[in-house]
Amino acid sequence: MTTSIVPTKQITSIRTNRGSYWITTFGCQMNKADSERMSGILQKMGYQLAEEELKADLILYNTCTIRDNAEQKVYSYLGRQARRKKLDPHLKIIIAGCLAQQEGETLLRRVPEIDLVMGPQHANRLETLLNQVDNGHQVLATDEQHIYEDITTARRESDICAWVNIIYGCNERCTYCVVPSVRGKEQSRTPQAIKNEIEKLARIGYKEITLLGQNIDAYGRDFKAYEYNQSGQLTLSYLLEYIHDIEGIERIRFATSHPRYFTKELINVCAKLPKVCEHFHIPFQSGSNQILKKMARGYTIESYKEIINYIKKLMPEASITSDAIVAFPGETKDQFQETLSIIKDIKFDLVNTAAYSPRPNTPAALWPNQLSEEIKIERLKEINNLVEKTAKERNFRYKYSSQEILIENINSKNNSQLMGRTRTNRLTFFPRSSNNGKSYKPGEKVNIKINEIRPFSLTGEVI
Repeated sequence: MTTSIVPTKQITSIRTNRGSYWITTFGCQMNKADSERMSGILQKMGYQLAEEELKADLILYNTCTIRDNAEQKVYSYLGRQARRKKLDPHLKIIIAGCLAQQEGETLLRRVPEIDLVMGPQHANRLETLLNQVDNGHQVLATDEQHIYEDITTARRESDICAWVNIIYGCNERCTYCVVPSVRGKEQSRTPQAIKNEIEKLARIGYKEITLLGQNIDAYGRDFKAYEYNQSGQLTLSYLLEYIHDIEGIERIRFATSHPRYFTKELINVCAKLPKVCEHFHIPFQSGSNQILKKMARGYTIESYKEIINYIKKLMPEASITSDAIVAFPGETKDQFQETLSIIKDIKFDLVNTAAYSPRPNTPAALWPNQLSEEIKIERLKEINNLVEKTAKERNFRYKYSSQEILIENINSKNNSQLMGRTRTNRLTFFPRSSNNGKSYKPGEKVNIKINEIRPFSLTGEVI
């Protein structure tokens, strides 16, 4: 991985007016949070958000590489912008995120119209890198480095709910996953820096925060011993208690968890802290212990079920969501059935599913026992049908119940409705005005009687 300025043809004139920008984000919540920070930097530099992508003076694609189809989509978008640049040489094209880190200089060779390729660890350096572009250089920034702490310039998509990064990178070595090689080593932020950011969010009206990490349960383990708790370790459990009483913040969530590090101590803390929502996203990836061992996940299905059972014991109404991969190299029919079985047994509220996709520089991509595309499609269809059925069954518990909803926004598909989420993270729609004529607005909490359920959302009316 390198950082370099690639010599290119000098542009004879550079616009003094910064113009407009457009960001398209692919992939996970971490990428969405990175995009918000980069959007804030661009606005601070004088760029304005464009009305539409094809009219923007600066295009930034924040990319994902966890699946092959995500990569192909980026290249399709890039082709369109490369053609635009032939007509307008002042157009700036930036590729950020995981694909940028993975492909590096290859991207510049494949699409020479790109001005800047930058990995995730460089998101906070966008202004510095763009200044080099403005000086007529083509810039490659993929070296591994410490992430700058100052992220207070984010332009957030919501005025009510905010992402807050608490740990960057990942030290795990799952045999299918490219994330550690593109997002770098774990880097935890200090509790004080995190608290400062949340306090600023609270002062400007944010009500809910979601703590983010690629492996959030690993928070603090890269620090040396601190006097934060009795064990001398800085943990997610400690952090939740440390930020819990910030005035103005009404809900706290966190993602994404790893079963290897998800502890009973953490569950106990979540159960006792009123602001921490009863929603846990804990990927299991496969229901087969043999496949989990090949994936190098570091836990068994038995230990995974212990975690879920303990959550349900302390928080019976908690929502459990997860991730699963089907058609991993060598997965047999019986092993696939074990994955289906755990979904039936646990009855997840939602499972994000994917067919295995070989990724560069991962051990599993080189194994000879890859499964055919036909098997991948067949298994993905079967698991998705089960997930939809299970999710709808889980939603029956909400029918005719009263749910506390934090209003987030107007329903973009129906302006007569507002939308928000239950504490268990179930998307809920309801009329903007109640029967007595009172109107409601984003940021308020209301009690909703649920009268309609669907697999992945609810509809109701204000009580």
